[in-house]
Amino acid sequence: MNVSDGLIEAARNLSKEVEKLTFGAPVQYIYNPLQYARAPHERYLKLYGNSSKRVVFLGMNPGPWGMSQTGVPFGEIAAVKDWMGIEEPVDMPFPEHPKRPILGFKCEKSEVSGRRLWGLFAERFGEAKSFFTEHFVLNYCPLVFMEESSRNRTPDKLPATESHPLFAACNRHLRDCVAQLSPEWIVGIGGFAQARAKEALEGVAIKHGKVLHPSPASPAANRGWSQAAEKQLSEQGVWKS
Repeated sequence: MNVSDGLIEAARNLSKEVEKLTFGAPVQYIYNPLQYARAPHERYLKLYGNSSKRVVFLGMNPGPWGMSQTGVPFGEIAAVKDWMGIEEPVDMPFPEHPKRPILGFKCEKSEVSGRRLWGLFAERFGEAKSFFTEHFVLNYCPLVFMEESSRNRTPDKLPATESHPLFAACNRHLRDCVAQLSPEWIVGIGGFAQARAKEALEGVAIKHGKVLHPSPASPAANRGWSQAAEKQLSEQGVWKS
């Protein structure tokens, strides 16, 4: 089995595992883009996860206008469609929150975190294939959690009875991906992702790094995220200055 086929199998296994889980109030809606956006997600794995990598960046979970729409981690529409060259059919989740419609590549909203992340990589490496030669991006948790109001509820806010089986499945998936990709570095995009990576990969010979999360909810990220991220990656030795 080649690397991308191994990643696809791992993603399908994770999707099946999380589909069996249940979550209570205040979570009312759950989206699983590994299921309804399987086509673009697997295209991403096939195109760019087809070899070992030196660095794997790890996000938390899908955003409403990024991976929720495109199936690609931090998958801001323009970055996925124009930079990566991926555009595949996307189905609808059920039930769908009326304030968070899934329009796939017809979505006109922009995921700021994804625009910042992929924008940095495009600026530094030029073509997508140059970035993906040594790098890859994964999300730790594949699910989107929403309250009745449409407010996003991040995985770290789930009660332990719900997060424990979810994180166990996500840990297995991450270990499977690392076994396939054989990275030297795992870089958490934000503190949650770094903490989850450290637990999931305990005992694995890998270097751990972290960058500031590019979310617009972070005042620090709004004060020049790309420069801060490049500085962090350089200081940790992930990238050369």
